[in-house]
Amino acid sequence: MTDLLALTAELVDIPSESHREGALADVIEARLGNVPWLRVDRVGDNVVARTMLDRSQRLVLAGHSDTVPANGNFPGRREGDRLWGVGTADMKSGLAVMLDLATTAAEPVVDVTYVFYVAEEVASEHNGLGHLFAARPDLLAGDVALLGEPTDGAIEAGCQGTLRMELRLVGERAHTARPWMGRNAIHRLGPILERLERYEGRRPVLDGCEFREALQAVRVEGGVAGNVVPDRVAFVVNHRFAPDRSLEEAVAHVWSVLQPGEGDELVVVDAAPAAPPAVAHPLLARLIERQALPVRAKLGWTDVARFAAHGTPAANFGPGDSTLAHTAGEHVDRAPIERVHRALVDLITSAD
Repeated sequence: MTDLLALTAELVDIPSESHREGALADVIEARLGNVPWLRVDRVGDNVVARTMLDRSQRLVLAGHSDTVPANGNFPGRREGDRLWGVGTADMKSGLAVMLDLATTAAEPVVDVTYVFYVAEEVASEHNGLGHLFAARPDLLAGDVALLGEPTDGAIEAGCQGTLRMELRLVGERAHTARPWMGRNAIHRLGPILERLERYEGRRPVLDGCEFREALQAVRVEGGVAGNVVPDRVAFVVNHRFAPDRSLEEAVAHVWSVLQPGEGDELVVVDAAPAAPPAVAHPLLARLIERQALPVRAKLGWTDVARFAAHGTPAANFGPGDSTLAHTAGEHVDRAPIERVHRALVDLITSAD
């Protein structure tokens, strides 16, 4: 039996900060390329391996190979059944599970596609999964998908949408000794910030999963000089919205809260749609029932939304605690890695 914690440690010690995943892709491609039951394709530094057994269903297991920059936590450090280091939870422990399944499950009862993709931790335009959907959608075809994002062995269904909008308020310049001659754009933020402070997001329940919406100010830029009343301020908010809202509806909601005035501008800076829960799909339902898995909403955005946008129901399921991701103290324990591995082995090898 594979020592999954040791395999995770091996992957952690191959640096793969976003845009520098080539060395890890080389290792993954080499290991999968020697497996006789897999067809392996490499597109850039994205590696996709597929069984081609003509099963009635196909499961896609996907995980990103990149990490955020190390923060004094590279290489990894092992203490008993705990592994510390950048990417341990997010998500090289999930990659270790995928890699072991791909190299040991020779006769799965469903066809399986294993997707190791780059650049999830940076701007969406670089995302390897997005590039694959654009260039080689055939490699990602499936009936259902599981993303190995850290969920500590629970099913995190769907995901929130995310929206960043910039409100540009206008004023009129004047000398600070005679402010009545102008209009202070920064001061105009006052009532808007008060509305945001009082804001209470919706908490809709969809397929038994409670989503919690939020609207937060994340950046303010303004001011001309120390003796000038400012005539412009740029104010950015982030809105996390539930899957029962479209992007258009989310934009309209933010507009209604910020209430821009005449001459003001409100523009979308970045947007990604939400994904509905997909726990009713037979493969996911079987996984949840047989393993008695807890199911909760994903309070954040993940690449589940990319699969949902292409008509493939998807959920998040992986080892590791997401609250530790991107921290200097990021770590993962052996138990959740092995628990997720057992659950997926059962899913892809059990006929009933």
